[in-house]
Amino acid sequence: MKVAVFSAKSYDRQSLESVNRDYGHELVYFLPNLEIETAKLAAGFTGICVFVNDTLDAETLRAIASKISGSKSENDIKLIALRCTGFNNVDLTVAKELGITVVRVPAYSPYAVAEHAVGLILTLNRKFHRKTSINAESKKYGYNKARQ
Repeated sequence: MKVAVFSAKSYDRQSLESVNRDYGHELVYFLPNLEIETAKLAAGFTGICVFVNDTLDAETLRAIASKISGSKSENDIKLIALRCTGFNNVDLTVAKELGITVVRVPAYSPYAVAEHAVGLILTLNRKFHRKTSINAESKKYGYNKARQ
């Protein structure tokens, strides 16, 4: 399957390439988010892989499913794979009308969520967020405690 991967960061490429060795899909990576302005990039692909900041509203879905101007072939998007649990950025009704299957990550690791929560609690308790802004401000104005 020829898949357009949108919002692709370097770590996405590494992960997807290592897993894809066993499957042999043709993955093409795009840095920009998928939205109506970048929908033309999806031309000629069977699947697209998107992240949480990509916009797959009715207008974008219809654009990727319709003929691209100047092209003689029709897009054959059959699958949208989300690299996230949420799907509020996808118009599921329109995707179904167009015959596009939408899949997503069913759940994240509960341990990762718990670890993140503990990290936020420590940040608030130790006031790291305030210290970071103070440190950034002192660098901005050339203030250095060590020289005082």
